[in-house]
Amino acid sequence: MNYTYMKTLTQNFPALPLAAAGLLLTLGATGSFAGTTTLKDAYKDHFYVGVAINRTIATSTAVQADNVNRNLDQINQDIAVVTEQFNQISPENDLKWQLIQPRSGPDGYNFEPADAYVNFGVAHQMYIVGHVLVWHGQTPNWVFEGTNPPPAMTATPPNGTNAPGARRFGRSFGGGFGYNGPRASREELLQRMHDHIATVVGRYKGKIKVWDVVNEALADGGTNILRNSLWEQIIGPDFIAKAFEYAHEADPDAILRYNDYSLENTAKRQKLITLIKSLQAQGVPVMAIGSQTHVSVSSPSFAEEDKVLTDLETLGLPIHITELDVNGAQGGQRSNSGDVAGNATTTQGGLVNNADQRLAAAYAGLFRAFIKHEKYVKVVTLWGVNDGVSWRAQGRPLLFDGNDRPKPAFDAVIKAASSKP
Repeated sequence: MNYTYMKTLTQNFPALPLAAAGLLLTLGATGSFAGTTTLKDAYKDHFYVGVAINRTIATSTAVQADNVNRNLDQINQDIAVVTEQFNQISPENDLKWQLIQPRSGPDGYNFEPADAYVNFGVAHQMYIVGHVLVWHGQTPNWVFEGTNPPPAMTATPPNGTNAPGARRFGRSFGGGFGYNGPRASREELLQRMHDHIATVVGRYKGKIKVWDVVNEALADGGTNILRNSLWEQIIGPDFIAKAFEYAHEADPDAILRYNDYSLENTAKRQKLITLIKSLQAQGVPVMAIGSQTHVSVSSPSFAEEDKVLTDLETLGLPIHITELDVNGAQGGQRSNSGDVAGNATTTQGGLVNNADQRLAAAYAGLFRAFIKHEKYVKVVTLWGVNDGVSWRAQGRPLLFDGNDRPKPAFDAVIKAASSKP
């Protein structure tokens, strides 16, 4: 089946909503801002500025967990930051397969958290993203189970949300990584994929405007293009094309995204370009590129990010910065990986010297690069509202601290909106 998707870059992207005039900047005791301008207002003529939200924000409920504790007052402040500063949202976890369909069959869905997320976005007139349909992480084992004998067991990353580096909120993982039991056939797994995508995308048709259809399918090292995931092992490399086909059938108007991390790495970026060009040649409905952009205060520089975006532009597709944060921990300065299994090491060693100043400079360089490439860059999403709920909390990677106070990096991003690249 062939499709025609080479739409103009602005098609399917409605005009950015104007921010309310006169919103102020310093968060006060009531949870509203006092000051000059907001992120969404500063960039209203450039691109959406979004944020990933967790279930506590979507449902306005407090949480007490091993690594995240937010009382209701804090949650209300988090909500104030989200609604006053951003015009786009992504879900951290509640649309991932393990949470929305933990059990097999049409009765195995739990829509309540995902519904709350979508209703939050609709109520606040935000541009809503769906994350994620097909991923090797956070997919329940039943998806891959069957009667076919498994191949010889190989080393796999740890399974479960208590594995090193996992967080209950943010980019926690589990399921799918460590399954070595009897497997489904290709036909069985394709049918499960089809039914899941048809149900989930169909439920939010017209409300969720963008979907991460396939997440992190590229191999990190070596010469193979694709990761050796259960999706690839059971279905074959065409699992990506099938996922996009099913998503397009479920909502022909949705923007369908391929999403991956470490595209700052030249070799991995070339794998991405090779993959997308192959999908385009087959007429697969991939409509945007998602670059996670989990980076550090050490790199990339403005020039390096400029090169990343220049290379991605050769695909002729909109570019979405999907999971932006800038790690200030000493352990994270040698890697820009978004691999959840290795997250613990990236937040060790305490903060780098002059962390706030270096964070501000890094964010300023990134947003200058985004503006330079605004013809293609259509969405920039921060991965978390503040440091207190970040998956890399020890690296203090976001624009607001754990008390929702704007950091120097916030001011740097606002200033970058009016600066020349």
